[in-house]
Amino acid sequence: MQTRALEKADYDHIVRVIDHWWEGPTTALAHPMFFYELGRLARVVEWEDGQLVGFLFGFLADSFQNATRVAPPPGSRIGFVHLVGIHPDFRRRGVGAALYASFEEACREASCVGLKAITTHGDEGSVQFHAALGFTVTTVDDYAGPGRARIVFEKAL
Repeated sequence: MQTRALEKADYDHIVRVIDHWWEGPTTALAHPMFFYELGRLARVVEWEDGQLVGFLFGFLADSFQNATRVAPPPGSRIGFVHLVGIHPDFRRRGVGAALYASFEEACREASCVGLKAITTHGDEGSVQFHAALGFTVTTVDDYAGPGRARIVFEKAL
């Protein structure tokens, strides 16, 4: 498998298959800004035959607060993982770990102080995956507004 930067043809393919990969309507989460404006760090994985089997939409962000409510030093940047998709036939084959490793390397090169991602309650697969990669897992009440808790994953670099 090969991990590389996202290209326009990859983005076009992703928006055609994402609803199938996620088993539901998800196309809106793959907004074009994740290619055109924020795509410098987005990654894809190709299998040995050249088939695109995974993607990660991530970007650099100014770090405002972490889940523990302790503000990082002013000017700190983090790598934020917005959306990850793995072809259903290629799950549990290291595709997600390869995407995260490539994204983390790019974030280190960009002098980021950490990585961050979020999910909703009930996504136990995501919780286990992020914990295995060394992320802290914290439930933050009202993270997405009143009564809308989220699970926040953070990893210091």
